[in-house]
Amino acid sequence: MQHKVVALSEVLELYKTDNEMQELINLEFNELKSNFDKYEIEILLAKPYDDSAAILEIHPGAGGVESCDWSEMLYRMYVRWGNQKNMKVTVMDYLPGEEAGIKSVSILFEGEKAYGYLKCEKGVHRLVRISPFDSQSRRHTSFASVDVIPQIQDDIKVEINPSDLEIETLRASGAGGQHVNKTDSAVRITHLPTGITVKCQSGRSQHDNKDKALMMLKSRLYQLMHQEHLDKISALKGEQKRIEWGSQIRSYVMHPYSLVKDARSNYEVGNVHAVLDGDLDELMYSVLKLGVE
Repeated sequence: MQHKVVALSEVLELYKTDNEMQELINLEFNELKSNFDKYEIEILLAKPYDDSAAILEIHPGAGGVESCDWSEMLYRMYVRWGNQKNMKVTVMDYLPGEEAGIKSVSILFEGEKAYGYLKCEKGVHRLVRISPFDSQSRRHTSFASVDVIPQIQDDIKVEINPSDLEIETLRASGAGGQHVNKTDSAVRITHLPTGITVKCQSGRSQHDNKDKALMMLKSRLYQLMHQEHLDKISALKGEQKRIEWGSQIRSYVMHPYSLVKDARSNYEVGNVHAVLDGDLDELMYSVLKLGVE
């Protein structure tokens, strides 16, 4: 035992004085840490559905046009995060706000561990900033709700009685960029027994939108099938908290200081703009380590 202590002591002295030894040890340490981080992620993202594609929806809460604009900021954040992860990002439905921002958006993320990562984002997100819509430049607080469900696999069968469906065709919403097909081919499907409604307008045809909308509906119904009671249908949308003060999972403060804080893990990031540009990994990891299902 004493021999090992002496050897480590000698290595420490070399580390302090030998630049080449410092570089070698730092290189090995960083490689070891990288391998450990990869292994930790594999363990954290080994739960059911973590490998699945994810359907993410954003809805504004209390705050009117402020929250609609905040919802669009979140939409941009998640699209950028997905692009950084080399995921296929498809806007399934996009409903613009009356003055600014969006009233709702549904996005499909297809890529490695898409649902595993994005399940951390389910909940109410709060923004504090100087409002660009306030002529007196006052500080405003806005809220938006993020819902995430896994896309069911093709080999999972969900039986749907056609008579239980109300299928409508309508014109796609105006905004949404190149991702949204602006024709009369948008499809909205309501599952009458449960009241679940889905809409898709990203496809090139009415038939394509109908298939995608049915996929979204099947994903929601499959999740519902795994609830012990029908009164737990709210689990499809996560915790049904009111989209307002005190219910947020994460706060993004742009004024009077810059800080993003997750209320579940207490993890903090000082660079709000980097997070809003899609730098979400560390925030997600901090929540995954809590054992989020």
